[in-house]
Amino acid sequence: MTTTRPSGRQFPADFLWGSATASYQIEGAVDVDGRGPSIWDTFSRTPGKVLDGDTGDVAADHYHRVPQDVAMMGDLGLQAYRFSIAWPRIQPTGSGEFNQAGLDFYSDLVDRLIAQGIDPYVTLYHWDLPQPLEDAGGWANRETALRFAEYARKVAEVLGDRVTMWTTLNEPWCSSFLGYASGVHAPGVTDDEKALRAVHHLNLAHGLAARAIKDVLGEDTPVSITLNLHVTRAASEDPADVEAKRRIDTIANEVFIGPILDGEYPKEVFADTAEITDWGFVLDGDLDLIKVPLAVLGVNYYSTGKVKHGTPPKGDGTPGPDGHRSSPNSPWVGASQVEWLPLPGPHTAMGWNIEPEGLVELLVELHERYPGLPLAITENGAAFYDTVSEDGRVHDAERVAYLHDHIDAVGEARDKGVDVRAYFVWSLMDNFEWAYGFDRRFGIVRVDYDTLERTVKDSGHWYAELIRTGTVPTPESAAIL
Repeated sequence: MTTTRPSGRQFPADFLWGSATASYQIEGAVDVDGRGPSIWDTFSRTPGKVLDGDTGDVAADHYHRVPQDVAMMGDLGLQAYRFSIAWPRIQPTGSGEFNQAGLDFYSDLVDRLIAQGIDPYVTLYHWDLPQPLEDAGGWANRETALRFAEYARKVAEVLGDRVTMWTTLNEPWCSSFLGYASGVHAPGVTDDEKALRAVHHLNLAHGLAARAIKDVLGEDTPVSITLNLHVTRAASEDPADVEAKRRIDTIANEVFIGPILDGEYPKEVFADTAEITDWGFVLDGDLDLIKVPLAVLGVNYYSTGKVKHGTPPKGDGTPGPDGHRSSPNSPWVGASQVEWLPLPGPHTAMGWNIEPEGLVELLVELHERYPGLPLAITENGAAFYDTVSEDGRVHDAERVAYLHDHIDAVGEARDKGVDVRAYFVWSLMDNFEWAYGFDRRFGIVRVDYDTLERTVKDSGHWYAELIRTGTVPTPESAAIL
């Protein structure tokens, strides 16, 4: 892959550079020190659910390697580290007693980060729901949102003001629609009505958790949420294709943006899903609870999509043109007459097209719609099949080019007046990539899954130089840094 954008863009000194991970993807130690089972433990151990039968039982074994991993972050010059807390490590059954060993683990991690001069950015939920809560209905059950608020309160009490930013949820779209509609993510349910219930209860969980955190730490405590907002384009100006895009925008983006930022669901979603549910699970007062002032909106971006009016084929488990693993049951609830079109390359190992211009488009649109809302890129990165070369280095030129162009796109959005304050590369290290197991590698640090040895890739050295100078280096420099 060659770059499409110039090098040398300068970012201001107060722009925040970080990297991100998720608990189930890196920690391992799934039955250590009182941790209870999560839905991803159950899902990954179910034959046929994860590529090659991989599980997160060991993953990158971060749980036992925190000191060296935090030191590595310091060597890279990271200014912030976005990590998620494993709910079942804190509260093994999702309710009742809290696990002191789990609380101590994250308290120690936060202290080590601060000692390295790295801001802790905490995500309370990155998909590892305690299995007992799923057994009681999971996110389709309103009680889960109430339990999440109790868990958030406890974590806020323990970690306190040592946390720089509190993020309630990561990508609730995936939790609801991939988890409960298409079933390609845990818990593997394929029920459209439950998926829509999950949408609302995740939104409610965000609001309740944010309020619990502020109740413990004060109203000025910075809270956030991270959304994977889809950038989707219509295949033509034909009204049917335009309507197809509208339906996707509604179920991909507006069903979260609306209640979280505007305090209301888009009326279109009720019409689109009227044959599935009457949304009677939205109770009086819920929308007031959901809308909480955000210190920043987290934006995850990887690729774009294109749609037209049509009948999509039934998925067979392979990667689909919508960017997600396909299934006989679509995640696009209420959009049954929308067909996703393959996009021209280049593509990443995930099959995702590479289009940094889509990131500019998304950021500008958000800024124009919510001009007073600061934004942060909380995930951006690429999976490629990189290997260790004879010289012992990982020359991941494709990833360097991807990061180069997307970081420049962030700079372009800033030039257009968008208040983007931070960038977190996904991911700090290779990890368990959900239903794709260990086949896809996103890290700027390579993990040898046999020895668990870490090797900083060229992309990691390149990113470290960017952080050090505040200037986007040339991609060619990565191999010699």
